[in-house]
Amino acid sequence: MTGFHLDPRALTDDVISEPIRAGFGRGLLAAGEADERVVALCADLTDSTQMHLFKDRFPRRFIQVGVAEQNLVTVASGMARAGKIPFTSSYAAFSPGRNWEQFKTTAALNDQPVTIVGSHAGINVGPDGATHQMLEDIALMRVLPNTRLIAPADSIEAEKATRALAAEPAPGYLRLARDATPVFTTTESPFEIGKAYVLRPGTDVSIITTGTMTYQGLLAADILAKLGLQAEVVHVPTIKPLDEETVLSSIRKTGYAATIEEAQITGGLGSVIAELATLRFPIPIDRFGMRDRFGESGSPKDLLEAFRLTGPLLAEDIGQCFRSRFPDRSLNANSEVMSIPLTS
Repeated sequence: MTGFHLDPRALTDDVISEPIRAGFGRGLLAAGEADERVVALCADLTDSTQMHLFKDRFPRRFIQVGVAEQNLVTVASGMARAGKIPFTSSYAAFSPGRNWEQFKTTAALNDQPVTIVGSHAGINVGPDGATHQMLEDIALMRVLPNTRLIAPADSIEAEKATRALAAEPAPGYLRLARDATPVFTTTESPFEIGKAYVLRPGTDVSIITTGTMTYQGLLAADILAKLGLQAEVVHVPTIKPLDEETVLSSIRKTGYAATIEEAQITGGLGSVIAELATLRFPIPIDRFGMRDRFGESGSPKDLLEAFRLTGPLLAEDIGQCFRSRFPDRSLNANSEVMSIPLTS
C-alpha cells in the first residue's frame, strides 16, 4: 500500500473523465473567495481556460487584456508589486510561449507572485495542430530561478494545485490540458507543492510521470503486472521544485526508470530525472514522450496512439526496454513480458 487514495473506478470502464482546466476554474474561484488579493487576467480566452467562473463572481477583480500576451504578464507583475496575487490564463502555446521574456524579467527576476496558467498544453489539443500544441513549456519554465512548475494529473488535483499556488504566493507555472482526462484522484488524495507521490508500489521499474501521462502510466503498470513486471508508479505533479528524495527512494529500489510525459523529453521531465540520477544514483533510464519533433493534427486519441503514449503501447515499449537492458533478470510471474515482440 502507498497511502495515496485513488478512486476505486480508476482503472475500470466506469472512470469519470473531465478536462483538467475545469479543476483550475473551480480552484481559482475558491482561492478568490478565500483571499481578496487574488486577481485574474486573461488573453481573450476566458471560457476556454475556465476563468469565466472567477470573472462572473468577481468582475472587479478580473481584467480582460485581450490578445496581448506580453501585456498580460507585465500587467500582472505590476499588480503583484501592488500586493495582489495574479493568475494569468491563455493557451500554453502563447503563454508562456509568447511572453516568456516578460515573465522572466518582470515576475521571476523580481520574485513577484504571478502564476502563468498555460491551458491546452501537449498534443491533446488535437486538430489545432503543431502551432497550438505546446511541447516545450516544461523545458522553458524549469530553467527560471524562483519559479515553481506544476502539472496536475486530473481536474481534482488541478483544483488543489490552484488553491495551493494562491495560498503560497510565488512565481509559478500551472500546466493544463484541453481534452477530458480520467479523474482518478479524490478529495482525500494528498497534494502539496514540492511533493511527489508513489501511486503504486513495485520492484522492477520506476515509472515516473507527470500531468496527463500519470493515468497512462498507471494503465501501463497494470498491464505489466499481469505480465510479470512489477512497476512502481511515481507521480510528479511538481516538476520544480522536484521531490528528489521520493524519486531517489524509488529508483534505488528498482534500479531502472521509465519517464513519461506529454512534452519534449529534451529539457522535460525525462531530463529532470536523468540529471538527478546522474548526480545522485546513476541507473538506466528510458524516456517516453515527444522526441525532438513537432506534433500533428488529429484527434487526441489518434495522436496519443501515433506517438505511443497510451497505457497499452507504453507497457509494450517499457517491456521491450526492460528485456533489452536486463536479459537475465527474472520476473515475478510467468515472464510473458519477455515474449512481447520487438517493433521498429
